[in-house]
Amino acid sequence: MVSDEPDPDAADDLAGQQAAQEAEQDAGPEEDSAGADFEGPRRRERRERAERRALSERARTLERARLEAKRKADAASVEPHRTPSRGVVRGLKALVWAVLAAVLVVGLGLVLYFTPLMSVRSVDVFGTQAVGRDEVLDVAAVPHGLPLLQLDTDAVAARVAGIRRVASARVQREYPSTVRITIAERIPVAMRDFPDGPHVYDRVGVDFGSEDPAQSLPYLDVENPGPGDPSTRAALEVLTTLRPEIAGQVGRVAAPTAAAVTLTLTDGRVVVWGSTDRSQEKAEKLAALLTVPGRSYDVSSPELATVK
Repeated sequence: MVSDEPDPDAADDLAGQQAAQEAEQDAGPEEDSAGADFEGPRRRERRERAERRALSERARTLERARLEAKRKADAASVEPHRTPSRGVVRGLKALVWAVLAAVLVVGLGLVLYFTPLMSVRSVDVFGTQAVGRDEVLDVAAVPHGLPLLQLDTDAVAARVAGIRRVASARVQREYPSTVRITIAERIPVAMRDFPDGPHVYDRVGVDFGSEDPAQSLPYLDVENPGPGDPSTRAALEVLTTLRPEIAGQVGRVAAPTAAAVTLTLTDGRVVVWGSTDRSQEKAEKLAALLTVPGRSYDVSSPELATVK
């Protein structure tokens, strides 16, 4: 049978719980006022949670900073190894080929310069008529067996040009082993008698021969014949300005001064030329006047040319 009477022990427990709650409520303000001197379990727990959160946040901040620093360091180390652009690659290839070509050229030049691989084995001479080939070879003195690159072509040309009948000389290397010498001989324009015989002169007044000329040449009648004499230069300029058929008729050209040139034809007719001014006009006028009978032809003033 169940009794309707209350249990004395349960009543005591209920009364104890109520008393504890009332005591806790009564002690609340005192705990708050004494918080500075005494830390309860819940406050300690809150403080520890706050400290753990702060430490955790600080750890996360430090980890982010470390990862950022590592990322930058990795990027800096990878940057130099980045694949170069196509233009850079082409430039590097061109530089390498240029260096290789330069080395090859220098090496080949050294081989050709210091070895007999391409040395002088023959000398060809062109342009000789009155000048003998053997004379040119003797004066040129090109040493056989000399590497072509060591040959001083200017010095050889200067020696050949020293021959009296040679107006100019050109020396060329023809690989693999030939030297080519080309000369231009002086062309006689006038002659003059000297005690040792007649001397011939080219168009600039150079005396280059004392033997008898191969053809009949006008006699040069000047005081001091030579390339530096104004009268000589004037007389020879007139001769070289004349048409070939007229120049062949001239027996003597006289020039007491550079402004008083006179031609004497082989048939005795005289041409008063004057100075070398307007020589081309004078030559054309003279060609027309010589068709007119006369003994003296004055073309010193082309526009007032006369025949007597």
